Amino acid sequence: MHHRHRRVLILLLFFYLPAQAAELLPFTSDGCSMFPNGSIQQQDLWLDCCRAHDAAYWAGGTLDQRNSADQALRSCVASKGENTLSWLMLAGVNLGGSPFWPTTFRWGYGWPYSRGYQALSSTEIRDIKEGWPKDVPLPTYLQQALKQMPKMP
Repeated sequence: MHHRHRRVLILLLFFYLPAQAAELLPFTSDGCSMFPNGSIQQQDLWLDCCRAHDAAYWAGGTLDQRNSADQALRSCVASKGENTLSWLMLAGVNLGGSPFWPTTFRWGYGWPYSRGYQALSSTEIRDIKEGWPKDVPLPTYLQQALKQMPKMP
């Protein structure tokens, strides 16, 4: 293999292989990231929707779980009477939330960069539950995963 190709391959592997045995950072939320948290009249109208979305993005997981989190955000904002805006927000998170962007609001931002779309292990799910914000309900997929896990002694 040519030396230049070997370097490119090593760089690709570094950026696209999932991280192993990484530590979960404490949960943080910036509200609706680069979007208002509500309307002019009700400035925090959909902030709870964004915090729930942030918690799911912090935890990360598979592409299906990300799509579920994005649809939950859209549904939540629409339930506040903002259907058109909910579709705009869905488009924004679809573009800006990729785990491959080195941002503080990417999918799986609680884990080190380069994790990508990776299923959560039992240990990781326990860590997520411990760090989950108390004012945000656990998403269905995490509730189901916790029920299926053996109880710790």
